[in-house]
Amino acid sequence: MGDMLKNRVAVITGSGNGLGRAYALAMAAQGAKIVVNDLGTSANGQGTSSAAADEVVKTIKQSGGDACASYDSVATEEGAKKIVKTAVNKFGRIDILVNNAGIIKGGPIFDIRPSDFDDMVKTHLYGNFYCTREAAPVMKEQKYGRIICISSHNGLGLKGGCAYSAAKEGITGFGRAVARDVGEFGITCNIIRPIAAWRGAPFKIKEFEDCRKEDVAVLVVYLVSEGAGNVNGCIFEVYNGHVGIFEEPPAVKQILWKNGQFTAEELAEVMPKTLTKGKEANNFPNTLPFELRMPPAKKK
Repeated sequence: MGDMLKNRVAVITGSGNGLGRAYALAMAAQGAKIVVNDLGTSANGQGTSSAAADEVVKTIKQSGGDACASYDSVATEEGAKKIVKTAVNKFGRIDILVNNAGIIKGGPIFDIRPSDFDDMVKTHLYGNFYCTREAAPVMKEQKYGRIICISSHNGLGLKGGCAYSAAKEGITGFGRAVARDVGEFGITCNIIRPIAAWRGAPFKIKEFEDCRKEDVAVLVVYLVSEGAGNVNGCIFEVYNGHVGIFEEPPAVKQILWKNGQFTAEELAEVMPKTLTKGKEANNFPNTLPFELRMPPAKKK
């Protein structure tokens, strides 16, 4: 075992499976005490079970680490309170929060049900909000904390995934704002857009085969360590030996200038020759290094 996170206490939401499980095992291997939070639902949010969280706790303890389970939902204010209290009551503090829990629901805008949109936003975006709001005051009192918000490249736009994109890009903005709120108190908040196969992915893509969850976990471990105290409000991508950082703030590619205000007629004349030259209404760049599309929604 390493000691980069020795005696630190980490809460990782949605850590019974997939990426969250990889984060939990990697942090435990570096000496962190882990609260393995998982409601135990299916990938699309059905049912509950304690089995997934219990199995990860068992694995950590068998490897010589320390962990406990939490089965509360991040999608409610009360659930988030219980998750953070589990860390404080069991281990005396909370040093690290990884907002990872998520589900997959929805479909194209023509078909998506409001209830599915609600469930996605509640679990992903509200989950980040509720848990961070509970953890941040404890970290502020400690004058130390590390928060990771798990976003996605598909926050930039995913065909057939308007709910997922809305929630994930909301997480990006949320994390950037939180970083500015907490930085002066010895707390950092960073955002990761990971590329790796996740539990319940409704598609199989060959390029995902080399994108291991453990590659993402390595970056998470670094960002929640003491050595990353100067890294705050940053957005990273990570996959298969690649770690990148997004430009901050996003650069404006091209600008039109005029002495005075443009008229709509002037823009109609000049924009097709400049800013929107070559644009096609249905030709979008990939948000990932390879194409990813949601499957067609099932007919109701």
